[in-house]
Amino acid sequence: MPAASDRFPDRYGPDVLSSGPPAHHRRRPVAREVPAQRDLVVEEAGTGFTGAITRVEKIAGEVVVELEDGRGARRTFPLGPGFMIDGEPVLLTRAAPRALAPVRKRSASGSVYVEGARARTARASRIWVEGTHDAELVQKVWGHDLRIEGIVVEQLEGADNLVERVEAFGPSAGRRLGILVDHLVPGSKESRIAAEVMKLPGARGNVEVLGHPYVDVWQAVRPARVGLREWPHIPKGTDIKVGSLAALGWPHEDSADIGIGWQRILSTVRSYADVEPSLSGRIEELIDFVTVDPS
Repeated sequence: MPAASDRFPDRYGPDVLSSGPPAHHRRRPVAREVPAQRDLVVEEAGTGFTGAITRVEKIAGEVVVELEDGRGARRTFPLGPGFMIDGEPVLLTRAAPRALAPVRKRSASGSVYVEGARARTARASRIWVEGTHDAELVQKVWGHDLRIEGIVVEQLEGADNLVERVEAFGPSAGRRLGILVDHLVPGSKESRIAAEVMKLPGARGNVEVLGHPYVDVWQAVRPARVGLREWPHIPKGTDIKVGSLAALGWPHEDSADIGIGWQRILSTVRSYADVEPSLSGRIEELIDFVTVDPS
């Protein structure tokens, strides 16, 4: 008759304290490598932030992955370990380039790029923005669309004289005005001016005043483009441009420094995806408004 040890082998080994875990012990899950493909939904294990991958890029010497959750919030994290898919740990890697079928070229605004198209003769309708930086950002992202549609973007140099400017313009059915102002929030000076504008003769149906919530258009550029998680809060009494450049560690002593700083920020904007939706959506609305066929 076989010995008991032969009939019932000891699965646990002779010494439970010996070095080297027995085969039956639970092993720590090994993270599998997963290419970071666009729209793949992952969870960042450290924060619990879950979202779809929107892009993988190199910022300030580090490769990061951007995730967008179901509410449109976006965050960037270092590419690599620390992510989960369906509760299982994964190591995100750069996806290998794929051979793609020919696609239609897109402009910076996301519209279909029209090769060799000449600018349309300027319409009587206009889009007004507050300052130089607003105009440069709009032109960089939506310039192709504006040329195709024949829309001229003009600067206001502030919104204080907006009522007088609109009266002098004389809006009408074939002469529409789309106006973008900074800091258009309830109770702000800009909101009161916008309300006065809309009381002017000819304004209703021919003037659209829209805005973004930021004190300055700089903050409408996604902060990740300049290596920030969020734009800094600048206390009252400090120029927002000076404070922002100081937070970035960039020169900020005079107007030349401010101009150079803005150009550095603007150079990071490649398309509408680098601009907050609270601005890009308003620009799209204004373009649609001023290009409506008056007939």
